[in-house]
Amino acid sequence: MRRTSLNAQILFSAFAGVLLGLGLAMLEKESPAAQAGLYIAELVGTLFIDMLKMVMIPLVFSSIAVGVANLRMHRQMHRVWKATLGFFAFSMAVAIILGLTAANIFRPGEGLQLEMFQSAMQGVQAGQMPLSGFFAQLLHTLFQNPVAALAQGNVLAVVVFSLLLGIALVIGGERYTNILILLQEFLELMLMLVGWIMRLAPLGIMALLAKLAATQDVALLGTLIEFIVVVVATTLLHGVVVLPLILYLVAGMTPLKFWRGAREALITAFATSSSSATLPVTLRCVEQHLHVKRDIAGFVVPLGATLNMDGTALYEAAAALFIANLAGIELNFVQQMIVFVSAMLAAMGAPGIPSAGMVTMVLVLQSVGLPAEAIAILLPIDRLLDTFRTMVNVEGDMVGSLVVQKLVRGQPDPSGPDSSDV
Repeated sequence: MRRTSLNAQILFSAFAGVLLGLGLAMLEKESPAAQAGLYIAELVGTLFIDMLKMVMIPLVFSSIAVGVANLRMHRQMHRVWKATLGFFAFSMAVAIILGLTAANIFRPGEGLQLEMFQSAMQGVQAGQMPLSGFFAQLLHTLFQNPVAALAQGNVLAVVVFSLLLGIALVIGGERYTNILILLQEFLELMLMLVGWIMRLAPLGIMALLAKLAATQDVALLGTLIEFIVVVVATTLLHGVVVLPLILYLVAGMTPLKFWRGAREALITAFATSSSSATLPVTLRCVEQHLHVKRDIAGFVVPLGATLNMDGTALYEAAAALFIANLAGIELNFVQQMIVFVSAMLAAMGAPGIPSAGMVTMVLVLQSVGLPAEAIAILLPIDRLLDTFRTMVNVEGDMVGSLVVQKLVRGQPDPSGPDSSDV
């Protein structure tokens, strides 16, 4: 009998998890069945995420260092850098414009009075958060002791150290061939571990979605339904229409072919709400299913999991206008441009962990004088929205790797035949 594919198992387990969670939500919260179900779901879901996180940091370190080192020629590295950062900036800018446009058209939160929000507003004086402070903190997180960064799971610092190590391997040339071979073999070992962990993916995803569906506050979701619908619809518009359109126009790949290859990573991102935890799965999909060369995938995907956050940027821009509408404040064009810039910076600085957008949301709100305390109204619904924006974040990384590969390989290399190495 033909064995069911992992893709099909993950898809089935996602539906089963939602149904199981809805069933648990119908039970009395204090009943033994509900308590046992939630306990088991949390135990299995946490185990799956912890196993992904276990390989995430060594995978980021080895994949970026090897990816940069294997680009070999300085011209190739320069082209990949330009294409990668250009795509990240462009896709996030489009996402933010979509978020701001939707918030201006539908104006969610206008006329909505919530006691929670009013109490959060009391005694708050509007103030501006200096961008200089944000930049100083960001720079501090970029350059750290690599051993400490590896131990503490500081992805941004690991990415920077890996980039510098990869560049040093390129400049050092033949002298450091043995180190490069060692890193390549280490990367292959990490990818083997990812393959083993993925065998547990159906159970882990089912458990995570069961817990999510069982613990949502239905009453509050109903109160904030307009904002939820606007954000989810706009996020899906970016993920289902904009990103596939960019991919088709640049790389010529149809959306159906892309989604077939990306399905494992997208469902895992939806369930875990963490682009960092999903990173091992994303790399697996990009290399094995979408056939991006390992050199480019190993550079673009880990960097994208840190810097390229389309869904988060869109959400933070729309949420800032939502808070302004709740407060009865009209943001003019200049203030919305400030939201645009701060949302992009905040999204790039957001760690790839669940609800990371809440950490940087304060910067966006205070950049236009809105009270940071107002995030209290977003916290109860953030976990639900985080699933959708993380899925789009991960999709953007995969589309980016395909676009960069097409742009780089489609350009003539003045250095000659080595262009096939990219």
